[in-house]
Amino acid sequence: MFEKCEAIVIRAIDYGETNKIVTFFTREWGKVATMARGAKKPSSRLSAVTQPFTHGYYLIQRSRGVGVLHQGDIIDSMRTIREDIFTAAYASYIVEMTDKVTEEQQRNPYLFELLLQTLQYMNEGLDLEILACIYEMKMLSVMGIPPKLDHCAVCGRTEGKFSFSIKEAGFLCHRCEQTDPYRIPLSAASVRLLRLFYYIDLSRLGTISVKEETKKELRAVLSSYYDEYSGLSLKTKRFLMQIDELKKIGYPYQNQTENGSGG
Repeated sequence: MFEKCEAIVIRAIDYGETNKIVTFFTREWGKVATMARGAKKPSSRLSAVTQPFTHGYYLIQRSRGVGVLHQGDIIDSMRTIREDIFTAAYASYIVEMTDKVTEEQQRNPYLFELLLQTLQYMNEGLDLEILACIYEMKMLSVMGIPPKLDHCAVCGRTEGKFSFSIKEAGFLCHRCEQTDPYRIPLSAASVRLLRLFYYIDLSRLGTISVKEETKKELRAVLSSYYDEYSGLSLKTKRFLMQIDELKKIGYPYQNQTENGSGG
C-alpha cells in the first residue's frame, strides 16, 4: 500500500542503468530509503522530484528495507541551491549531518521543520555561514551533546566576561578561565550569538549581519566542539573548508547579510 508523506530529498544514489535509491527525510516517518525506478531517465516522471533538496509530497510504499517510490509532487524544487556551488555546498553539509545522526523511520517533526526552514533560507539567499552555525547549534541537542550556555560551566555564575572551554563543554567566566589553558577567547557578540542560535525559533530569524571576526570565533567554537563530542566525519565539511580557502583568495562569492542582530 502506498502512503502519502511530505518529504525532503536528502540523498540520491544511482542504482543500475536507470534507477535511483532515494533517501527522504519525511515529516511523518523520519528518514526513509526508496527505490525510484527509471528516475535516472530525463523523461521519467520521477526525475525532477528526486533531485537533491527537493521538497514535496510523495507516495511511498514503505518496508523494513528499501521501499518503493510511486510518484511525487514538488512543493519547492530549491532550484537556487542547486544552481550555486557555494549554496549547494552548505546545503549538502546540513543534509549530510541530518542523514548521519538519524536512524531509519524515527519520526522527528522538529528536525524536519528545522531542516526545511534552513534550506528555504539558503534558497532565499540568507547568509550561508550563519545558517550553518545555527543548524550546528540546534543539532547539538538533537545529538544529546548540548553545551552549557546559560552560566559558567565551572562556577555557575551568569555574569562576567566569557570564553569557551571544549574541556568543560561550555562557557568559562573570567574568574575560572585558568582552569582551561586551551579555552577559546570570545567577544561579547560571539557569546550572545551562540546563545541566540541555540535558543532562537528559526522561523523568526529574519535577516542577520555578523562581522567576519565574529564568524571566525563562532567557527572555532563549533568546529572544535563537533570534533570533540559528535563523532561525525563528514565529506561535505572538508569541502566547506576548501571553499573557505577559495573565499580567502578572492573567488567570487555573494554573501548576503543585511541589518539585523549580530556582532
